[in-house]
Amino acid sequence: MSYFQDIAPIRHEGPDSSNEFAYRHYDPDEIVLGKRMEDHLRLAVAYWHALAYEGGDPFGGRTFDRPWYGDDMAAARAKADAAFDLFRILNVPFFCFHDADVRPEGASFAESRRNLDEICDLFAERMQQTGTKLLWGTANMFSHRRWMAGAATNPDPEIFAYAAASVKACMDVTHRLDGQNYVLWGGREGYETLLNTDLGREAEQAGAFLSKVVDYKHKIGFKGAILIEPKPQEPAKHQYDFDVGTIYGFLKRFGLENEVKLNIEQGHAILAGHSFEHELALAGSLGLLGSIDMNRNDYQSGWDTDQFPNNVPEVALAYYEVLRAGGFTTGGTNFDARLRRQSLDPQDLVLSHVGAIDICARGLKAAAAMLEDGGLERMRAERYQGWDGDAARAMLTREPLETIAERVERVGLDPQPRSGRQERLENWVSRFV
Repeated sequence: MSYFQDIAPIRHEGPDSSNEFAYRHYDPDEIVLGKRMEDHLRLAVAYWHALAYEGGDPFGGRTFDRPWYGDDMAAARAKADAAFDLFRILNVPFFCFHDADVRPEGASFAESRRNLDEICDLFAERMQQTGTKLLWGTANMFSHRRWMAGAATNPDPEIFAYAAASVKACMDVTHRLDGQNYVLWGGREGYETLLNTDLGREAEQAGAFLSKVVDYKHKIGFKGAILIEPKPQEPAKHQYDFDVGTIYGFLKRFGLENEVKLNIEQGHAILAGHSFEHELALAGSLGLLGSIDMNRNDYQSGWDTDQFPNNVPEVALAYYEVLRAGGFTTGGTNFDARLRRQSLDPQDLVLSHVGAIDICARGLKAAAAMLEDGGLERMRAERYQGWDGDAARAMLTREPLETIAERVERVGLDPQPRSGRQERLENWVSRFV
């Protein structure tokens, strides 16, 4: 018997089903805006939270007892078997992983790389057997003590070199597994105190590192996207990939805005003082929207709790921005979410994903209905319709400041404000969610 105690694959049974081991709203083949729901959402399970997480939090250690926990290759292979069993039960098309999630740390870099290659050979077999695909891979350059002062931005050039080797190894296996994207998340790319930090030097190091990653992508013929994941702080006091706007400025500075997109997480957006839909809308407007990590934070906790999503209105507004931006291409919806430390049973791991997948399905359908209705876009266009005239457009292009000022006095302009209609718009959204 498998770890999941022969839980049957989860199937769509409709909203009236009383079976908790069934999808009520997620039907992979349902057509939404002319495309299958599965192809819109592109769901993925996060290897680190689903398989590698041990139930710890900042105040206490391991609470889970999984048969694959261990530091050797036998445990790594057992973990892979459990992972693909979970993917089969959930019937999701993708998964994501860090290198450190799937292989034990070796006594040398070469041994760690060989361990990664061996596990990815196993992945390739399981992927061929099951049809599960890789949404993205990434290198964990924040957990081991060597990364305590950063990876690409580390003051020690040998750490920079080790980081480069780690990314190359992980990009190689991601490419070999036909991964759709490669993600860079700089959990320690930041500082604890400015007293020992050279901001200018570290920015140049980060720019040089990312440029090398992009160059290597083209050299090996990797067709997926390079993604950066924004987060403002935690574990670093201040991280350089603070939010969408900050990363856009960084990419522009180093001429990489056409080479790199973003993997945006709900919880990280909130830690940065934003809403998820704000970060998605900004990325969409800049042409940087790549993929998303779907989760939520606890509003009573000040840290990144990585809980499964359960708020349909929030999820609907997020997918509305994804659809407005044209939907996912190489990206998708990765559940960067973990069980609570008291949720010990195999069934908990399955049902947490089932509930989250149904929430995403409901959110997607609500977002599609809003977009099809067109009311929000009509009201948005009405608010800015004054800018459609020739005189208004001239102010943005050819008219100098003094000409605009002279016209204000000559015509005797006395503009009055118009209602922003926020409550009416919120009521309109509520009709769909």
